[in-house]
Amino acid sequence: MGISIGLVGLGAFGSAFARLFKDHPLVDRVGLCDREPERIERFAQDPSFADKFEPSDAYSSFDDILKADFDALVIITQPWLHAEQAVRAMEAGKHVYSAVPVVMLPDGDEILDWCDRIVETCRRTGMLYMLGETTYYRPQTMYCRRRAAEGAFGDFVFAEGEYFHDIEHGLREVARRRLSSKAGREWIEERRKYLDRGIRGGPRHYPTHSVSGPMSVMKAHAEKVCAWGWRPDGFEDYTMGEEAFPNETALFYMSNGATMRICEYRKIGLPCREMFNIYGTEGCFYGADENWGENKWFDLKGYTVLSVEEMRDPLPDEVRKALIGEGSSGVYGGHGGSHPYLVHEFVDAVVHERQPAINAWEAVRYMAVSYTHLRAHETRHELVCRLLLEK
Repeated sequence: MGISIGLVGLGAFGSAFARLFKDHPLVDRVGLCDREPERIERFAQDPSFADKFEPSDAYSSFDDILKADFDALVIITQPWLHAEQAVRAMEAGKHVYSAVPVVMLPDGDEILDWCDRIVETCRRTGMLYMLGETTYYRPQTMYCRRRAAEGAFGDFVFAEGEYFHDIEHGLREVARRRLSSKAGREWIEERRKYLDRGIRGGPRHYPTHSVSGPMSVMKAHAEKVCAWGWRPDGFEDYTMGEEAFPNETALFYMSNGATMRICEYRKIGLPCREMFNIYGTEGCFYGADENWGENKWFDLKGYTVLSVEEMRDPLPDEVRKALIGEGSSGVYGGHGGSHPYLVHEFVDAVVHERQPAINAWEAVRYMAVSYTHLRAHETRHELVCRLLLEK
C-alpha cells in the first residue's frame, strides 16, 4: 500500500521533481497545485500521469490543497514561502518535503525564528519534515559518508566547501523568472519593507549547498563563526540593493574540534563550482564537479581517482528502474544526480514512519551557520563574529 502526495509548485524546479515523485513505486496518488493554471494543465494533459492523477486533484491555491486528504506535501515554491508553508502543512496533518533553503529572507533573526518553528512543529505534531538539500546526495558526499563510517579519515582536521556561482551565469535569469510570477510580484512589495528598515541579505543566508557536504560527513555542527563580506564598486547594480555583499567567506569552529572554511561567492570569474574537500589524520578527499578535474581519495600511500558510479550509493532495484531506467548509464538528473535519491528518501521515510536523513534538526543546523547581521557600511569589508549557541 503506497502513499498519496500533493505536489505544490510546478515551476522550472518543481517540474523537474514532479515525474520522479509520480513514478516512485510507493506513491499511489498525486495531486497538483500551482497558482498558475497553465503549469497544472501541462501535467494534467500528460497521458503518463493518468495512472496516479485525477482531475479532481488539481488545486489552484495552497489553502485548497491543505484541506485535501494527502499524506504528504512536496513544497517547491518560492524560497521565501517555504517555512511558513511547511509549518502550515504539518499543522494540517501532512508530512513535508521542502525544497531548499528552509527559508530565504533578508533578516537573519527571522531565519532563526523559522528554524525554531520548524523543529517545534515537528515535535508537537509528530509530522515528518525533510529538506531537499541536493549536496547531501551528490556522489562525493555519499562516498565520503561511507569512508567516514569506516574510520578511513581518522580524526577530522579541516574541511572546506564553496558555492561559486557568478550572478551573470544564470542567476539573474532565475531571479527574473521568480519575480515575474504571482508570488514574485507579491514578494517585491514585501522585500521593500526590509530594505526600508535597512535590512539586507547575503549569499550566506542560503548556505546549504556548501555546508551540508562537510557537515553530514563529519556529523558535526558549527559552534563559532567569523565571516567576512566583500563587495566590488557598483555592486548595487547587481541586486538592486537587496544584498549587502555578493561574496562572503566564513571560518567555523566545529563541534568535533575541526575547522571548516566556507565560501559563498556570487561575483567570481568562473561558471560554477559547488563542491568540498575534507582532510583527516589518516585520509583526505578532494571533490571535483563537471568543471574541476578529478575526484580523488588520498592517504599516506598515495591517491586513487574515483569515478562517479563507484562513489554513488545504490538505489533499490525497483526504485532505480522506475526513476532512472535500466543500467548504470541511466539519467540521474541535475545537481550531481541527487534528485532520485532525495525523492526516494522522503517517500521511504513516510511509508516506514521514520525520520528522513535530512530531517528538521539536521536541516536547521545547515541554516543556522548562515546567520550574520549584515549591515551596509561605507567600507567594502566587514568582519562579523557570533557564537552559535545550542538551544
